[in-house]
This record gives sequence, C-alpha cells and structure tokens, in this order.
Amino acid sequence: MDQARPYAAGAAAPSTTRTKTRWTILAMLFAITTINYADRATISIAGPDLKSDLGLSSVQMGFVFSAFAWSYVLAQLPGGWLLDRFGSKITYFFSIFLWSLFTMFTGAIGFVTGGAAVATLFALRLLVGAAEAPSFPGNSRIASAWFPTNERGLAAAVFNSAQYFATVLFAPIMGWLVHAHGWHMVFYVMGGLGILMAFLWLKTIYGPREHPSINRAELDYIEQGGALVDLESGRGTAKAAQVNTLAAIRELLSNRMLLGIYIGQYCITTLTYFFLTWFPVYLVQERGMTILKAGFIASLPAIAGFLGGVFGGWLSDRLSKAGYSLSVSRKLPIVVGMLLSMSMIACNYIETDTLVVAVMSLAFFGKGIGALGWAVVSDTSPPEAGGLSGALFNTFGNTAGITTPIVIGYIVQNTGSFAGALVYVGANAAVAIFCYLFIVGDIGRVKLTRSLIKSQ
Repeated sequence: MDQARPYAAGAAAPSTTRTKTRWTILAMLFAITTINYADRATISIAGPDLKSDLGLSSVQMGFVFSAFAWSYVLAQLPGGWLLDRFGSKITYFFSIFLWSLFTMFTGAIGFVTGGAAVATLFALRLLVGAAEAPSFPGNSRIASAWFPTNERGLAAAVFNSAQYFATVLFAPIMGWLVHAHGWHMVFYVMGGLGILMAFLWLKTIYGPREHPSINRAELDYIEQGGALVDLESGRGTAKAAQVNTLAAIRELLSNRMLLGIYIGQYCITTLTYFFLTWFPVYLVQERGMTILKAGFIASLPAIAGFLGGVFGGWLSDRLSKAGYSLSVSRKLPIVVGMLLSMSMIACNYIETDTLVVAVMSLAFFGKGIGALGWAVVSDTSPPEAGGLSGALFNTFGNTAGITTPIVIGYIVQNTGSFAGALVYVGANAAVAIFCYLFIVGDIGRVKLTRSLIKSQ
C-alpha cells in the first residue's frame, strides 16, 4: 500500500517499487512544447497565402517571420527572473494562456486591411513571442527538479524533440485548414487548443515533494541521482537565496564554458528557424509544390528530427551510464548531429524532389541528435540562477530567430534562389561543432561567487 501513498503525505519507509511520476511530468512538458512550436509554425504554414493576401515581398515576409523572435529574445531575462521568483508552475501557466490568446487574435487580421493589417500582424507576433519567453527555461528548471543526471539527456531530448513532433502532427492539419478554410482558421484552432492546455497544466504540474502521485522510493532515487528536488518547492538552498541579478548575468557570461554553449545554441537554433519559417516556402517557391502538399512533405523531415532527438538523448544517457564523462556523453551526439545537418547543402545539387526530401530528412535527423543544449543547461546552471542561465541560453539561441528569417529573406530576394540560404544554414552547423570542440571545454555545474547570493 505504501507504493501508492504520496511521499508528501508522510510515508515512513521507501517502497520497493518506484513510481514513475517524473515520466508523467515529462509527457506534459512534451505536450505543451508541441503546442508551443505548433503556434510558432502557424505563420509559416499560413505564410504563402498570407503573403499573397497582404501583398508582402520576401524581405517583408522575413521581417514578419522574425517578429516573434525579437520579443521572445528581449523577454528571456524577465521570463527567467519570473521563473526564479514565482516558480515554473504559475509562470508557465500564464505564458501558455497568453501566447494562445494572442495566437487566436492573429486570425482576426482579416478584418483589417492594408498597412494596418501588416502592423497588426507584426504586433501580434511580438506579443506571442514575449508570452512564450518563459517556456524553455521553465522546461529546463522542471527537468532539473524531476530527473537525475543520468536520465536528464533523454528528458531534455524528449521535450526538445516536440518541435519536430509539432510539425509531424500539426503541419498536415494546418495545411488542410489553410486549403479548406483559409489561413485565418489555423490561428483560431491552435489558439483555442492552447488555452485548453493551459488549464490542464495547472492540474498536472507540481514540484517533486508536492506531487500527489510520487512515492518515497522515486523521490529518493531522483534526489540521490542529482535532481534538484527543492527547486520548485520553496525549500532548501535553491529557493532560500536570491542572487544579484545583473552581477550574476555578468558572471555567467564571463564563464568560457557557458559562453561556448550559448554561441553554439545560436548556431543550432539557426537550423530550427529555417525549418520553422522558410522551409515550407522553400518547398512551394523553389520546388513548385502546392501549400497542401508542402504541409504534408514538411512532416517527413520533422519525423526524422523527432526520431533523431529521442535517439540523441538516449545515446547521451547511455554513454553516461557506461561511465563516460558528462563532456563526452553530451558533446559526441552534438558534434555527430551537426555533421549530419550539413548534408542539407547537397540539396543545391539535386533535382529530384524525393531525394531532396530524403536529404532534408537526414539533415534534420542530425539536428535532432545534436539538440542536447537544454540537457547541458540543466547540467551546468547554478541552482540559485537556473532561470537566468536558461534565459541567457535561450536569448543567444533565439537571436537566430531574428537573424535567420531576415538573412534568408535577403538572400532569396537578391539571388532568386535558396542555394545561398542552405549554405548559410549549413555553415552555422559547422560553427556549432567548433564551439563544442574548442570553446566549451569540460562540462560541469557552475557555482556562483558567494558574494552574488543574498539570503531572503
């Protein structure tokens, strides 16, 4: 009977069989992150029709694509502070609710015309970006609280791979919605779904010590394995102290290992934003597909990316359990994955659409393998500033969301093709490899200078 009794209720002795509550938490992170990325991708699926309706040039479309990332990046540090101050559960709830509400509002742009429609579209994408800012630092904090070190690679890979699953599940649905009901319907449907998920989040997410389903055996297992079980509960040193925010940011940025990780994430996220913004347009404009077909075709590389993400997390944890250092177990999948991602450049020399999709699938399989950055953040962030560290990491990474759509927009407009764009994206994968091999060094948890930490 003790197995079913929550540890928070005071079970006196550990059960011989551990509960698996942490995997339920991970399933919720995966589901929410799927909605998160589907809402980001609405603009790319609706993009060709929206571009035509509003009469936008490629450069203007690049700026619209980038609007999300401008506010997303600027709101990262405030979002990280909110997570550290109020915890992940309540901060993340408001994040989900607001980004979904603003996504719904985007569908009403059809009631505005001309320049006002473009301005409204840009403003709403800014609001969606700001609202989503706490999401991935929140994922990282929750994974740090719930997962031991030797399971954290898989945990981070699973919630990060939701970006691909979002395309697998929703790109065909959104493509059909655009084809059958117009681009406005995509925003109404995805926004409404997100609002429902926000309230499910409140019923599902707790800290390890407060969760009604965890037993003592599982709590002891994750705590002894390195999980920061007090991070979300208001107990222990993680919450008993606050940091001097500006001084902590300076110290985090002055750490060579973290700086290499942050720059590497910028390069890796360049691949993500190519896929989220310009890839469907590439299929329509460069390869001559219909938007309906492009929606379905885009799901194939996404399936490969999802499988690569899960495989990369499994491989990293497998290496860790086999006795390899944290540096080897995290870096090896990242380097191999980025090497595979560079294969997308070969699409410039391929005529057959089937082969192009196969090569893109290989590239995004590699990108999935290499997307272990959030596991590395969970491994390295100081407990007192986990939100800030995750926010800095995400700030660097999602700056690529600003630069990538704009740079590719200029390349396509000035050259009339995507050839240079694919070289640009592949070159970023090469720089990510350089960062992890020559800048990051040994991976380990950072300890803040004690003078930066102030007791409450």
